[in-house]
Amino acid sequence: MLAHTKTHLTDDLIPLTLFVHPINVDRIKKYVARIEPEEGSEGSITADEYFTKYFPGETKEAVALRGARGREDLTQKQLSEMTGIPQRHLSEMENGRRTIGKERAKKLAAALHCDYRLFL
Repeated sequence: MLAHTKTHLTDDLIPLTLFVHPINVDRIKKYVARIEPEEGSEGSITADEYFTKYFPGETKEAVALRGARGREDLTQKQLSEMTGIPQRHLSEMENGRRTIGKERAKKLAAALHCDYRLFL
């Protein structure tokens, strides 16, 4: 098993200029606030702490499934066809109303190119 490691932030800051539509400014500011470490923190957070903080009331498995599916640019219907898992069940899993289970996690992981333990 891999040991937990910390990465230390450097004092080097890189200026970044973005040209975005005005309606996206607040969304981008909120995103930056999420990824920048808070004052006094060492810049590390556990996965459980992250999910509790940024996805309150959602299970990490549901968020991981939605994120992995989004990363692969697949619809629930497409993922259903690839895995044989009914689309309704995928929706329930992504909304935390159905557990994923080991066998389904392995099918999902194969289709989404990730480790099945992400969904357990």
